[in-house]
Amino acid sequence: MPELPEVEVVRAGLEPAVTGATVRRVEVVEERSLRRHDGPSEDFVARLTGTRLAAPHRRGKFLWVPLADSDEVLAIHLGMSGQVLLRSPDHPRERLTRIVLDLDSPLGGDGRPGPLRVDFVDQRIFGSMAIAGLVPAADHPEQRIPSHVAHIARDPLDPLFDDRRFLDRLRRKQTTIKRALLDQTLVSGIGNIYADEALWAARIHYDQPTATLSRPRATTLLAEVRLVLGKALAEGGTSFDAQYVNVNGASGYFSHSLNAYGQQGLPCPRCGTPIVRETFMNRGSHFCPRCQRIR
Repeated sequence: MPELPEVEVVRAGLEPAVTGATVRRVEVVEERSLRRHDGPSEDFVARLTGTRLAAPHRRGKFLWVPLADSDEVLAIHLGMSGQVLLRSPDHPRERLTRIVLDLDSPLGGDGRPGPLRVDFVDQRIFGSMAIAGLVPAADHPEQRIPSHVAHIARDPLDPLFDDRRFLDRLRRKQTTIKRALLDQTLVSGIGNIYADEALWAARIHYDQPTATLSRPRATTLLAEVRLVLGKALAEGGTSFDAQYVNVNGASGYFSHSLNAYGQQGLPCPRCGTPIVRETFMNRGSHFCPRCQRIR
């Protein structure tokens, strides 16, 4: 599933193309991609057609595009394999295209103002588009966020992320550290890949109980989370296959910088001990058994 860096790459790629654009036409190819929309496909098409779009926003793994002069947004969730692709009007469609938006865009297909197509492509149909209302953010009511994102915590790259509050809540959690990092109500944007990478960098075992994690070690872990997310963002995210690409269809290359995730059997870059993979929450955890011991 795309995590914070991948979703932020998509958001940044969309920004110059959709900000100020007008939706001329909407086509729903696969109604299952509207599973989070409160209404039939005809309602989605009618409410979106003719609207002007504002600059896209993101919280954690969630992306939305405000509808100008409105209290509604176009909410986009990539799910496991969703892609948002910018195409010229005559570009051939991908076979797995689920929703198509035809725009009059400040950044047309030839780089000048004009027509542009946004294709929502999704192999596994776990992602979605929906029109959602806005509600005040719980911690900063002057900010308004989509209603279905209201329960999602801020991510560590958010300027309003509260380090002290996160560390206090982490200390009180009766769980283990990786489960805490994957809890999107505690901290958002972190998935399996970046949890493994940050824990490796901080030399913390994924099954370390949160109550036993000292404040200095937890602070170090938060710093490593930010470093890992920042580096992955700079490298365009992590692509292991064609399921994650940016808006131009290009893959990220952070996979070449991974130290733990997916590296089972290879020597730890720090000590040379083979990286181990263990089953964890119907997925895998990758760690160095020497550098990352439960304390």
